[in-house]
Amino acid sequence: MFLTCMEIVTKELVSWMRGHESSVFSISVHASGKYAITTSSDTAQLWDLDTFQRKRKLNIRQSVGIQKVFFLPLSNTILSCFKDNSIFAWECDTLFCKYQLPAPPESSSILYRVFAVTRDGRILAAGGKSNHLHLWCLEATQLFRIIQMPTKVRAIRHLEFLPDSFDAGSNQVLGVLSQDGILRFVNIQTCKLLFEIGSLDEGISSSVISPHGRYIASVMENGSLNVYSVQALTQEINKPPPPLVKVIEDFPKNKLSSIDLKMKVTSGKVQQPAKSRESKIQTRILKQDLTGNFESKENELSDGLNKKRLQILLKGYGEYPTKYRMFIWRSLLQLPENHTAFSSLIDKGTHVAFLNLQKKYPIKSRKLLRVLQRTLSALAHWSVIFSDTPYLPLLAFPFVKLFQNNQLICFEVVATLIINWCQHWFEYFPNPPINILSMIENVLAFHDKELLQHFIDHDITSQLYAWPLLETVFSEVLTREEWLKLFDNVFSNHPSFLLMTVVAYNVCSRAPLLNCNLKDDFEYFFHHRNNLDISVVIREVYRLLETTPTDIHPDSMLDAFVALTKGQYPVFNQYPKFIVDYQSQERERIRNDELDYLRERQTVEDMQAEVDQQRFEDEAWYQKQELLRKAEETRREMLLREEEKMIQQRQRLAAVKRELKIKEIHLQDAARRRFLKLQQDQREMELRRLDDEIGRKNLTRNQEAVAKEMREDADAYRRKVDLEEHMFHKLIETDQTQNQQTQKWKEAEEKEFYLTSEKKGAALSDASRKWFLNQEISAAVEHAENPCNKEAPRFQNEQVASSCLPRTSQLNDVSEMDPSAPISLNRRTIEWDTTGQNLIKKVRNLRQRLTAQARNRCQTPGLLAT
Repeated sequence: MFLTCMEIVTKELVSWMRGHESSVFSISVHASGKYAITTSSDTAQLWDLDTFQRKRKLNIRQSVGIQKVFFLPLSNTILSCFKDNSIFAWECDTLFCKYQLPAPPESSSILYRVFAVTRDGRILAAGGKSNHLHLWCLEATQLFRIIQMPTKVRAIRHLEFLPDSFDAGSNQVLGVLSQDGILRFVNIQTCKLLFEIGSLDEGISSSVISPHGRYIASVMENGSLNVYSVQALTQEINKPPPPLVKVIEDFPKNKLSSIDLKMKVTSGKVQQPAKSRESKIQTRILKQDLTGNFESKENELSDGLNKKRLQILLKGYGEYPTKYRMFIWRSLLQLPENHTAFSSLIDKGTHVAFLNLQKKYPIKSRKLLRVLQRTLSALAHWSVIFSDTPYLPLLAFPFVKLFQNNQLICFEVVATLIINWCQHWFEYFPNPPINILSMIENVLAFHDKELLQHFIDHDITSQLYAWPLLETVFSEVLTREEWLKLFDNVFSNHPSFLLMTVVAYNVCSRAPLLNCNLKDDFEYFFHHRNNLDISVVIREVYRLLETTPTDIHPDSMLDAFVALTKGQYPVFNQYPKFIVDYQSQERERIRNDELDYLRERQTVEDMQAEVDQQRFEDEAWYQKQELLRKAEETRREMLLREEEKMIQQRQRLAAVKRELKIKEIHLQDAARRRFLKLQQDQREMELRRLDDEIGRKNLTRNQEAVAKEMREDADAYRRKVDLEEHMFHKLIETDQTQNQQTQKWKEAEEKEFYLTSEKKGAALSDASRKWFLNQEISAAVEHAENPCNKEAPRFQNEQVASSCLPRTSQLNDVSEMDPSAPISLNRRTIEWDTTGQNLIKKVRNLRQRLTAQARNRCQTPGLLAT
């Protein structure tokens, strides 16, 4: 969230201020216009309106919200009101807590929501969701009255005191806006309902009262804006208090109870609060002194102040209280505050004479410069002479700086100063007021001839030792506090007081002035601050006023104080009109000539600007063409360099490609060779595998053929043996009858021999056959494991087989041992398992020999005879 500060006349944005995180619902401005307080639900911030910077920030706990934080009128006190009904007062400069208001009584405890303070800052009114109003005395920091509104009032939405020109700021009438939309005005002293505006059918949403209490502006609930005249509503509001007797109620020493404080609002007879038994309200009556003379009417001021009493107070303290100074000044000067007339002057805008004010007076603060420019323009629109007065900015600047936040008051103070304290200043316009300077010189000659003679000896005139002080109203030689103290006395006395101050300043500074001999030293002295006590100067002024002869006294030559008229400002024509008119005419002529000259110069400048523009364009075109040409050459050189780089890169790329091609060829050749070798190896392995498979197939086939043949032979042999056995049994049976006894022994021996030999032959055959088969199987396995070495195992097997087989001699020995011994082969005699052709041959040979032996046995004599 941020705040914007707008200029109400030009509607321009002056500044914006950041700092709040939630919406701002209250803004309070200090009476001097230098500070402002903005309030949101969680914080309150103090701003410096000169710099628009945040000066301080009020932080609170989240559980305690802020209701309102505002300045008390005409004081440096800040009042902060929180949602827990706690109210604190702070010092604006130091932010020191001055006091805290006590808690209200429990019988009338309400949560405060709205607040209002009288213009003198003494009474605080607070209300909330109740028909009770609490009135606090801020000086005594205690609750002194509780006002009960009518029963129709259930909640109070807004409170505002009605200003009165006769109550000196101690407002007595309070406006109370309740929940029913009716704004009731109550006298807080008599508790009498004076009048009310609004109704149930046409309720008021919000309302505000003009600063002088003449009008009330209300926004209605239907959206319309109503403006009421207070004077038309009631005649009792602006009546002065009774002239003879005035009753003042003193605060009792002991605290009153809530019953004693409570008073009801009535529309008829005023109801007074009941008296307490414990304490009595003391009253004192101020009676008018009938024997004394009435004070002169000129000493009675509009705001209830008395000029004589203010002068006595001023002589006693030397200055007015800071917080009441602006109020006293406005009362002393009797400012009419003509808003309409001032607005008409402001609406005319900035005067042509002050359009370039910032060039001659470079003020750092834009706000201050803007207010000074607007004030000077209003003065120039008011009277034409002020548009040609060269020292007017110097004269008005201190007041503009003091009243920069209230431009109406600033204008009227300067206008009042010019009418009264600047009398006869413009009779010798545009020269300095020689008549006024002569008055000052006459007074100085009477009171300090030596100093005046010193001025004359060094050619120092009153335009050097008096006029710089007058045209700047002492703002160059005094500090802010000294200047305010001085003008407390200036505004409280006759207009001649200002002229006497010039004389007193010179008289009090006679010692350093008598030591000055150069004109530059005198000029420096009257344009810079000096080590001088302003209180001494003021006392000297009063002494000069009393001791100056009447014939040279300025008050005999100056008129008494005259206030500005209400409604419209008076006409100011105290100047040589013909000179001003002539100067205006001359100025107008000069202005017209200057305008013509400016137009011609503007035309020439435009033509020169066109020529310069054309020349500039031509030069720019040529420069652009040159830049384009250089850019083109640069681009061509870059292209050539790029082409050379491309050629070199292409050459390097070709070389790399060649190298890669050669490497690729080598790799392909190596891969081809490896592939061919792999294919060759695979083919060789395939051939070896095929050879092995063929060998295994041949061996299997041969083994099957040999086994089949051996089985056939075995079957044939078995049949033959069976036949022989059958024949043998028949022979035995046949021979039994013939040679049973002879042959029985011989047959038994032959049979025994035959069986023995057969067993030996079968055992030998089985052993040789098993050995042979084992050797062949080993050779086949070895051949499968090492297919390249084929011949050696075969050869070795042949040798082993030849060495292990039964020799022919052995077989012959067997046959020779018993040629008739039969050789019988059973089913287990031969189990064939070989792969070679030699083995087959050997087996065949063995079989043939065995067949021959068997044939020989069959051919024995006995058998053949049988």
